[in-house]
Amino acid sequence: MARQKYTREEALAFHLEPTPGKWEVQATVPMTTQRDLSLAYSPGVAVPCEEIAQNPELAYDYTNKGNLVAVISNGTAVLGLGNLGALGSKPVMEGKSVLFKRFADVNSIDIELDTEDPDAFCNAVKLMGPTFGGINLEDIKAPECFIIEQRLKEEMDIPVFHDDQHGTAVICAAGLINALHISGKKIEDVKIVLNGAGAAGIACIELLKSMGARHENCIVCDTKGVIYQGRTEGMNQWKSAHAIATELRSLEDAMKGADVFLGVSVKGAVTPEMVESMGDNPVIFAMANPDPEITPEEAHEVRVDAIVATGRSDYPNQVNNVLGFPYLFRGALDINARAINDEMKIACAEALAALAREDVPDEVAMAYGKNLTFGRDYIIPTPFDPRLIYRIPPAVAKAGMDTGAARRPIVDMDAYEISLKTRLDPTASILRGISARARAAQARMIFAEGDDPRVLRAAVTYQRSGFGTALVVGREADVKAKLEAAGLGDAVREIEVVNAANTSHLETYKDFLYQRNQRSGMDRQDVHRLAARDRHVFAALMLAHGHGDGLVTGATRKSAHVMERINTVFNAQAKDGAAGITALIHKGRIVLIGDTLVHEWPSEEDLADIAERAAGIARHLGLEPRVAFVSFSTFGYPVSERAEKMHVAPRVLDRRNVDFEYEGEMTVDVALNPKTQTNYPFQRLTGPANILVVPARHSASISTKLMQEMAGATVIGPILAGVDKSIQICSSASTANDILNMAVLAACKVG
Repeated sequence: MARQKYTREEALAFHLEPTPGKWEVQATVPMTTQRDLSLAYSPGVAVPCEEIAQNPELAYDYTNKGNLVAVISNGTAVLGLGNLGALGSKPVMEGKSVLFKRFADVNSIDIELDTEDPDAFCNAVKLMGPTFGGINLEDIKAPECFIIEQRLKEEMDIPVFHDDQHGTAVICAAGLINALHISGKKIEDVKIVLNGAGAAGIACIELLKSMGARHENCIVCDTKGVIYQGRTEGMNQWKSAHAIATELRSLEDAMKGADVFLGVSVKGAVTPEMVESMGDNPVIFAMANPDPEITPEEAHEVRVDAIVATGRSDYPNQVNNVLGFPYLFRGALDINARAINDEMKIACAEALAALAREDVPDEVAMAYGKNLTFGRDYIIPTPFDPRLIYRIPPAVAKAGMDTGAARRPIVDMDAYEISLKTRLDPTASILRGISARARAAQARMIFAEGDDPRVLRAAVTYQRSGFGTALVVGREADVKAKLEAAGLGDAVREIEVVNAANTSHLETYKDFLYQRNQRSGMDRQDVHRLAARDRHVFAALMLAHGHGDGLVTGATRKSAHVMERINTVFNAQAKDGAAGITALIHKGRIVLIGDTLVHEWPSEEDLADIAERAAGIARHLGLEPRVAFVSFSTFGYPVSERAEKMHVAPRVLDRRNVDFEYEGEMTVDVALNPKTQTNYPFQRLTGPANILVVPARHSASISTKLMQEMAGATVIGPILAGVDKSIQICSSASTANDILNMAVLAACKVG
């Protein structure tokens, strides 16, 4: 997986738009009527307050405490950037909160404490304890992090977990279990060398010792060399606990004959000569970020038998904390744990290791961009694996119950696993799959409107994200100026700028356009004007002649105008079977709506065509199509001439013998709500519809824009289906990210 490039301006824009920051708070109860407000606040709120005051454990029932984690830092050790202070760490802590929600559906709030005094820090966190079900400490420098975590563990009755220490340790342990499995060695026998005696390093070696590694077989090094018994320089109580009796004094000496190297230090700390001196089948976890102690290429050049892991996503075997902390807390919260103990961490590591040894689902391989099979280059699961959410938390929860850490043990573990599966957001895996297919396709994407900064940003991101080549239609000087204004001046050398003045194909394009349109009132002068001066037509001609693989346009003009121009080159009208389908993504659901682009007032035959086009798109997205023909009536009542065609359209599909579910006509609530569907036991849908075919384009447009503005749904489309080439038309309100999404769909030939 290639490392993606981005500029400072892109990173800042990501955190600025659409609103500053990365998360917001939403109510989970109705807050509309006076009665709602009376129940949510005064006087109704008094009832649960009284109950909790009498029995504090009820806070887990009547508040969000049981699914709420605080991500807390003072910013003294931010992501390898050093001491940026409390406020400087806030973007990182917000990001951690988002990861908790994204991977394990754990609610989280970031808290930045403006103090470097461990006593003040501990007092502040302890006082906030009643609010949270767990505390995730982050980016606190050593040795204060040891003091803070230990004290808070002793004084609080909820899990306190310093992820920089234990998150790294857990994933490292998972990888080591499998590396030793492959090399045929046992943890109690191997010689382990650790370089880096900070928070993460100490946590790694302590966890491995609790798993069976022998103290005398573990050599810890820091910037001053081996930590040996009797050493006084640069020592503290945490380092002293791992001092051993040895004559070895340098990392180079320690590496001779070693079975395992763990690096949590700096780039280049390990030389090829050191690797060469290690024992058979050496295990090298070079986890320094952003650059490892030694690269896999350098290690394998001298030892082809080495098993190598790093902290980077562009190498195999990434030691990534996101594999651990969300699921550790998920399991701990679900048993209302008092702590996250060593047994729970070991259970997490063992479950991760076991998962990596199993067959890898196709969607994981697709998201990762290659087939994954347990072995030297795959000893740790990837963050894309959908099984993590229902495999890791149960193991953690069981260990917590077995060790007495649980306030509320889980009675039915099978039911618990099923409940965890429902926490998965299916849209995430679908969108990842589309991105993976786009990367595999490596499409040459034509961006027709190179005079628009949004389009240029999308084009640059498309290419830098590894999706393929961006071909921008525009004038070179104008494109360069706009890229520089957007802070992307260096991208001028990366993308290809195309226009009528710098192509050798213009006469071919004009001849083609004249042949298509000479009987539609178009003369040679009209053709020249369109081919040479209209970017939509020029871009479409490029696509028609194979000078690009996909086309994205429409960000600067109304869709009707763009469709008119596209139809001078392609057959993309209603009579040609084309249709526009819009995808709505909201709260983990995807619903397709059609037609939002082509058919103004479709007939029953047209509606059936739209349903078939939408079903094809659904399958491209990994959905099994369930079509509902929706109206204001349900199965003939109330009777209306306006609803008649929606009643007839399913019969058209009956005659066509299509291979997907469909039903209608019906109201939207019947289509989408399985409880309402039970009122009509004869209806044929086996679950909520994921495709809504609506009576007319105006109702489709109203529906999608209403969902976007009122419900905050993400809108992708309209996706143009039924055209020979891959063309996607954006709306004029599209952001750069919306345009990028359409380019990715075009690359996958969705439609």
